Amino acid sequence: MNSHYNPSLKTNARELRITSTLKAEKFIWKALLSRNQKGVKFKRQRPIDHFIVDFFSQEIGLIVEIDGNSHSNCGDYDRYRQNRLESLGYSIIRFSEGEVLNEIDKVNERIVHAIYVLRRS
Repeated sequence: MNSHYNPSLKTNARELRITSTLKAEKFIWKALLSRNQKGVKFKRQRPIDHFIVDFFSQEIGLIVEIDGNSHSNCGDYDRYRQNRLESLGYSIIRFSEGEVLNEIDKVNERIVHAIYVLRRS
């Protein structure tokens, strides 16, 4: 699958990896997505098209997004962004910051299910 990697956003993505203050992003990375814990490799803050996504598995085309408080007033933009990424062939699952911090088992189940479905397609 073409990852639609955008090298012009590489510096911005690197900066986000270093300065990301969203506790939920750090938590899900360590608890579930780093070091091939799910049998697929995820990358953090990956530039795709004109966007930087939170977590991305190129192998299966899965994007995992964590919506913090900054997303509360971005409905139209988030819809546009999600539609654009899906039109490029990616599957996206979104979690709120609260879901990640308070319901990690449910988050894990959804990620495991998405990986299973995408591997079979």
